[in-house]
Amino acid sequence: MVQQLKFPLKQNVSLASFTSYRVGGVADWFALPKTPEAVIASLAWASERELPITFLGGGSNLLVSDRGVRGLVVGTRHLRGVTFDEATGAFTAAAGEPLPNLAWKAARRGWRGFEWAVGIPGTVGGAVFMNAGAHGACAADSLIEAKAVTQSGEIVTLTPASLKFTYRTSSLQSQMRFVTQATFQLHPGHDPDVVMAETQAALEKRHSTQPYHLPSCGSVFRNPLPHTAGWLIEQTGLKAWKIGQAQVSPMHANFIVNTGGATADNVLNLIHSVQDRVEEKWSVRLHPEVRLLGSFEPSANRAPCTDTL
Repeated sequence: MVQQLKFPLKQNVSLASFTSYRVGGVADWFALPKTPEAVIASLAWASERELPITFLGGGSNLLVSDRGVRGLVVGTRHLRGVTFDEATGAFTAAAGEPLPNLAWKAARRGWRGFEWAVGIPGTVGGAVFMNAGAHGACAADSLIEAKAVTQSGEIVTLTPASLKFTYRTSSLQSQMRFVTQATFQLHPGHDPDVVMAETQAALEKRHSTQPYHLPSCGSVFRNPLPHTAGWLIEQTGLKAWKIGQAQVSPMHANFIVNTGGATADNVLNLIHSVQDRVEEKWSVRLHPEVRLLGSFEPSANRAPCTDTL
């Protein structure tokens, strides 16, 4: 039956390789549709069987439970394609397109406005979902519109107003809608060599200050202005603290890295321990940016942190 479907479908698929943390259990069912029509078919298949549906983007900014995810997980990775409107400076990209690739393609055209995305290991769909950003810019700054599929199979157009963008959030986080593509307005007409140099500088800045050599989800916590989360964690003395093989990065305190063999429970327990210790010292409760998928055991066990330095 699976072979007769109009979209690729597999059973009992490990999700670890589909996330930047490289942790997590299996999905009962896993689909990687290549077209919006295949997305609709996969949702219909799950609805007919009354299975829960989970959407998976590029897998960054995500922590998948060691116990896996029930029902059908639908990924965007195979939704690819991008078109550039040379006359207007707008481009439309499918949800699975990696952000760094788009940043470089825009830079080579001399289009400004997407340099911030060069170091983000995510995709277009995830950028819209999370209002991804860096270097003081974000997806909301340039998004014209996005196309999405509802759970009932309807294709809808989402405007910035309907997405209700705020810092690292959008209305999609409380709605069952699967982004299939997005259109962004950039600023053409600049010297490509200059824009490429600026893009390279943005990439080098991220790599020199953040631990890209180890699996992570990127920044774990939102910044509770006027302070940054990293500053509060570092001033609490938590750099390099570990639970299992999950560690607060010695390089950047707002990163929790997988030093090799970490579990999702290790990561979540460390997140909660950092929250508790920062709140105890600063009376500020840090709020995670990372999303949780699947069922997690209560982290009341809260394994103690260990300082490896």
